[in-house]
Amino acid sequence: MSRTSLLVGALAVVAVGALGAFLVPGTPADRSMTPDQVVVAPVAASVDQPSQPSAGGGGADPAWVQQQAARTGVPARAVQAYADATLRTAVEHPECRLGWTTLAGIGQVESGHGRGALGDDGRPLEPIIGPALDGGEGVAAIAATSASVAWHGDPRWDHAVGPLQFIPSTWAAWEVDADGDGVADPHDLDDAALAAARYLCHDGRDLSTADGWTAAIFSYNHADAYVRAVHAAAVSYG
Repeated sequence: MSRTSLLVGALAVVAVGALGAFLVPGTPADRSMTPDQVVVAPVAASVDQPSQPSAGGGGADPAWVQQQAARTGVPARAVQAYADATLRTAVEHPECRLGWTTLAGIGQVESGHGRGALGDDGRPLEPIIGPALDGGEGVAAIAATSASVAWHGDPRWDHAVGPLQFIPSTWAAWEVDADGDGVADPHDLDDAALAAARYLCHDGRDLSTADGWTAAIFSYNHADAYVRAVHAAAVSYG
């Protein structure tokens, strides 16, 4: 997603926990990599679409959301965000066949679904800010801009932000106000989930295939370990 080389080192792993030893989402590695083809698309993550509400609303059926939350342990507010994004993407990119559990897998790896504490508005109760991208060991130097400071508060260095850990420059390219509250906000899981879904699907991949699914997740974060982690999480929700 961002085109800046960036690796998160061991110190950053301690700082941000759920990010693990992976790249900040969507940033390419500083070497040419090929996704490990051992990874297979999780069936539920690829083709199991959340049900539409029985009448009106345009989002996932609230009863379905509660059922999936009880079954998987994913907070209901997060299930709603992932499912709503999946339903919209199915209309915008029907060839993609993105499943809600793929977005849930990314959300688990990046932040534990907003560290498990989302408000009714889809925002974490405590903002999720990644480490400073200050050029330290294993980390690229990305200077903050006047626009990005608003997302993380650091006037000098950028940080990945929100439950899906968007770098501000990436967010600027993919931002969307998914819930219609008047703000396209990477801290809002509704907005971040739809932006991530559109990113995964924008180039015509079919995520019901192993190659398509693996390539899409690898494009979000250029690390084979990251692809495996998202796969494991997505499969666990299937």
